[in-house]
Amino acid sequence: MSLPPLVEPAAELTVDEVRRYSRHLIIPDVGMAGQKRLKNAKVLCVGAGGLGSPALMYLAAAGVGTLGIIDFDVVDESNLQRQIIHGQSDVGRLKAESAAASVREINPLVEVVIHNTALTTENVMEIFSGYDLIVDGTDNFATRYMVNDAAVLLGKPYVWGSIYRFDGQASVFWAEHGPCYRCLYPEPPPPGMVPSCAEGGVLGVLCASIGSIQVNEAIKLLTGIGDPLVGRLMIYDALEMKYRDVKVRKDPECVLCGKNPSVTELLEDYEAFCGAISDEAAEAASGSTITAQELKAMQDNKENIFLVDVREPNEYEIVSIPGATLIPKGEFLNGSALERLPQDKRIVLHCKSGARSAEALAIVKNAGFSDAVHVGGGVLSWVKTVDPSLPSY
Repeated sequence: MSLPPLVEPAAELTVDEVRRYSRHLIIPDVGMAGQKRLKNAKVLCVGAGGLGSPALMYLAAAGVGTLGIIDFDVVDESNLQRQIIHGQSDVGRLKAESAAASVREINPLVEVVIHNTALTTENVMEIFSGYDLIVDGTDNFATRYMVNDAAVLLGKPYVWGSIYRFDGQASVFWAEHGPCYRCLYPEPPPPGMVPSCAEGGVLGVLCASIGSIQVNEAIKLLTGIGDPLVGRLMIYDALEMKYRDVKVRKDPECVLCGKNPSVTELLEDYEAFCGAISDEAAEAASGSTITAQELKAMQDNKENIFLVDVREPNEYEIVSIPGATLIPKGEFLNGSALERLPQDKRIVLHCKSGARSAEALAIVKNAGFSDAVHVGGGVLSWVKTVDPSLPSY
């Protein structure tokens, strides 16, 4: 389905711009008019991480006139395996600042707008209103639903992408011409059901594959060429090297973009809507969460504890807390882990950050281990506050 160009063309291209974009200009479908539209376009990239890195670099190279970057995080060494817009010298630097510097190096003709802040319900509408198109490079469900809801309420299209291990997905959501994200995923998955990239990993180059597709869709929307991914979900399997797309129809009963929407404004709390952890896990963790320093004190005092690491074996190989026994979360879910827990010791659970161990804690407490606890912050907290010599990931 071809769509009209999203933006009007700029008045002219300078001699320098004609020279820079000459390979675009000689493509009949783009030409002078298309390049002028790109020059006049304002695109916001949500996130300067795995997907945001290649997206920002190619949007800049393509000549998008104004590029917005929103990210509040800082560059970590573990980012460099896939977030190619940052370099070793950027470690510890604000991602938005680092990304902006790279964009300016790629194309000094692009105006860069930095939003060094977290995207929230208080600022999302104001920030989005200043742009023609949103490119969503987020990696959590709460922000994805907020991006979608804000875009629909403002009548703006956005290009979505998702990556995990060797698999990627991409689509264009534009309620005026097709479905929105809620039509595809009416409800977020149960807490803990879908691991994040931080928990499950991602092949670094996959970011480039999906991020470049997002830019390709953005260019098509801005210039009005081709058949954008509106109403289609593109699925990429990097191991099998296969692309396929699935039709996504607009849901007439969608709570946001359907015939009788019940969601007419932003939700108050998207984290609560998506449930970072289940209610059972939150209840179990209440009053049963210890710090990494408290765990170290338990070990130093030789308290009678049984420390359990509920991460996956490959994570355990990267870094582990001394004295921990590996029993992956999956074994708690199927019940087999309970046979391995001693009755005469206090059970202490941990994972990478605390979410998975809280879910396992709920199961352990329901099995009768009433004094069991978990480590808030998990391995990340241990490395940060107890033993910084250990690697993080």
